[in-house]
Amino acid sequence: MSHNLPDRLVRTVQTLLACTMLLGSYAGAAEKLAHVTILATGGTIAGSGASSTTTVGYTAATVGVDTLIKAVPELSKVAQVKGEQVFQIASENMTNEHWLTLAKRVNTLLAQPDVDGIVITHGTDTLEETAYFLDLTVKSRKPVVVVGAMRPGTALSADGPINLYNAVLLAASKEAVGKGVLVALNDQIHSARDVSKTNTSTPDSFKTPELGLLGYIQGSKPYFYRASTRKHTADTEFDVSRLASLPQVDIVYGYANVGPVALNALVAAGAKGIIHAGVGDGSLAATVKTALVAARKQGVVIVRASRVGQGILARNGEANDDELDFVAADTLSAQKARILLMLALTRTSDTKAIQQMFYTY
Repeated sequence: MSHNLPDRLVRTVQTLLACTMLLGSYAGAAEKLAHVTILATGGTIAGSGASSTTTVGYTAATVGVDTLIKAVPELSKVAQVKGEQVFQIASENMTNEHWLTLAKRVNTLLAQPDVDGIVITHGTDTLEETAYFLDLTVKSRKPVVVVGAMRPGTALSADGPINLYNAVLLAASKEAVGKGVLVALNDQIHSARDVSKTNTSTPDSFKTPELGLLGYIQGSKPYFYRASTRKHTADTEFDVSRLASLPQVDIVYGYANVGPVALNALVAAGAKGIIHAGVGDGSLAATVKTALVAARKQGVVIVRASRVGQGILARNGEANDDELDFVAADTLSAQKARILLMLALTRTSDTKAIQQMFYTY
C-alpha cells in the first residue's frame, strides 16, 4: 500500500482501520453484557426531600425511572439497561391489583429472549410483601431483584444509587439464576420469603434475623453462601396470568384484652380467609377463639400466625388445629401468610391442601 499511496493517506487509512476494530471490540463487549429491565414502582428510592439533610418527612415517588437510571451511569458497565415506569406510588398504597399487574408484566418480559433479568424499584414499607408475591407467581428462573432505599435521593447519605447498582449487578449475574426472587439492600442479598423490614428509618433495616441472609455484594460481585429450600418461582403451582383479582384475606392482631369486634367486621365484609397474628406461638384468646370457630363454620379459612416475628408456628401447639380445622403459618409472618393464603384460595379451599402449601412455600 505504501508504494502506491502517500504516507499521510496510509496513516489515515491505518487509523481508521484501528478505530473500526476498537469500536467493534467495544460493541462486542457491550453485546456480552446481560439485558436487564428496571421496572419502577415509586417509593423512597424515587423520593425527594426539602433539603440535603432531610431523611424523614420526605415525599416518595417523585422521580421517574429515566432519572433514576441517569443518576447511576455506572450501570452501563454491568448491564444493558432499559427502564419502564409501571407505577409511581408510595408502597403503603400497593394493592392486590398492583401485584397482579406487576407479576404479569414481569412474566411477559422474562419470556422474551432479550431480557436476562428484572430489577423492581419499590418503596420499603411493603417491599417484602411484593417480593414474596412475585416469588410465588413469577414463572421463570431468570433473576428478579426487588430493591429500595431508606433515604431519598436528595439526602447527603442517599442509599438508593448504590442499592440500584447492586440490584442491576445481581440481576445480570449468572449466580442469581434459579435463586428465586431476591431482595438487595445495604450490600446484602436476602430471599423474598424470609426477609423483613426491621427498622423504621436506618439503612440496615432489611434483615433475615434467624434464617440468615443469602449473601453479599462486594467489589461488584455477588457472593452466595446459602439458598432457600422452599419452592419458588417456576416451581410453584400458582398462575396469575388470567386472574383479575384475588380473594379477600385479612389480618387480625392478637393483644391483651383483645375482642372479636375487628374479626367479626372483616368476616361480615366478605373475608374468605383470616390470618390471626396471635401472641406467642399463635395463642388464641378465649374471646376471639369463639369468633374464629364461628367464622370457620361459615367457610372462612383460618390461619394461625404469630406477631412475634421469628420461629415456627407449631401446628396443634397452642390450639388443636386438627380439631378446629385451622392452618398453621409455619415460619411466615402474618403479612406473608396473607399472600400465600390468597394465592392458595385461587387453587383450593381444602385446609389440608392449604396446610401442605404452607410447608412447601
